[in-house]
Amino acid sequence: MRNNKFNLLTFSLLFVVIILSFGLVSAVSAVNLGTAGDFVVLSKSGISTTGTTSIVGDLGVSPIDSTAITGFGLIMDISNQWSTSSLVTGKIYASDYFVTTPATLTTAVSDMEIAYTDAAGRTNPTATELGAGDISGMTITPGLYKWGTGLRVDSSGVTLSGEANDVWIFQIGEDLTISNGAIITLSGGAQAKNIFWQVIGQTTLGTTSNFKGNILCATAIVFNTGATLNGRALSQTAVTLDANTIVSPETNSPLIVTSTSISLTSTTSENGNSAGTSNSMNLGIGSENVTSNAKTNKTVMRNSETIRITFMNDKVKLSSGEIKVETELPIEVEGNNIRATQSNGVQSEIKIMPDAASEIALNRLRLRVCSEENNCTIELKEVGKKEQAQIVYELKIQKESKILGLFKKQMKVSVQVNAKTGEIVGTEKPWWAFLASEKDEREGRN
Repeated sequence: MRNNKFNLLTFSLLFVVIILSFGLVSAVSAVNLGTAGDFVVLSKSGISTTGTTSIVGDLGVSPIDSTAITGFGLIMDISNQWSTSSLVTGKIYASDYFVTTPATLTTAVSDMEIAYTDAAGRTNPTATELGAGDISGMTITPGLYKWGTGLRVDSSGVTLSGEANDVWIFQIGEDLTISNGAIITLSGGAQAKNIFWQVIGQTTLGTTSNFKGNILCATAIVFNTGATLNGRALSQTAVTLDANTIVSPETNSPLIVTSTSISLTSTTSENGNSAGTSNSMNLGIGSENVTSNAKTNKTVMRNSETIRITFMNDKVKLSSGEIKVETELPIEVEGNNIRATQSNGVQSEIKIMPDAASEIALNRLRLRVCSEENNCTIELKEVGKKEQAQIVYELKIQKESKILGLFKKQMKVSVQVNAKTGEIVGTEKPWWAFLASEKDEREGRN
């Protein structure tokens, strides 16, 4: 009997050890980029741009020389070790610059190739041929994913859901194609610096797409007009740009501007080296600039409707028509898409614009306008907890009512409109509201 108990205990312990060991082995570790991680764009055969591109981070080309960097209007530094450009917040390096630069670039390119080989050589994938090469609309957890063919993401995008230290490695046997307007969404604390796309073929980012992660590409990386990248473009051939925005994943990205102050002082790469930014700088977003710790404006077009977004140090204002909304939520603008980040890390798209939300709420309250005269305010906020959390417009107003039809009293009421669906999710009135008759200002009657 004792032997049976002993054997059972031994088996149980062995089972636990196996399970724990499997968990440790199956966890994916990050790809070491070495000194290639000091660059946001690194290419062996050239970097070209047309339009107003904006890059935060360093660029480098090798073994090709600086003649292969076109469209940037290079300005040589007095040290002759690097050049600068009005399109780049950082430094630009080439193999024909001062004596120490070629050796630095040779090492960086070698590290890029080693990182590519590392990513390509990882084994025991979490899944193979996921979605038959089309992961559009999926939510993908951390792990190693392998395809023998190309990989595609259409305009519905893809979500990578995990925690801050989780890692994704995508091994792609042919081309990586990101469709126009597609967005790589990170949720749950996932970070762009921990995402690695190893691509045997060409990488193409479609018009106004928003991509995240480190691209390790054996051939060309092509950015179509308005595509944005929070990550790195590391190509063993050429990188082609067209009015794009690229930022290092270690930088406070201008693609994701929160309601807190935008502070881009000296940034640090993964291996501890300075990324070369300054204490005060302008970050280009499209044709507009973001100035550190200052008011910033961005305009978004939605169905021929113009929404103006103003980023302040402690809040964000959204305006459409005559309606102005304030929020303390972190706001992300990607192309013509607006998102708010909830406290649980989930990003919620703002599909209903301020004037539409105002009209929905006013109709519920039987009012015509939201103005200072009726103490009307609209706030974009989060309501609910954890999985039930959602982003709403909350319209608060003070309206005149009659208690039992005898005497007038100001009634404070509020309506909450879901910012994604336009549905009314809540109303709030004082306890005595059932005794009151309210004036319908839309028709001018009681």
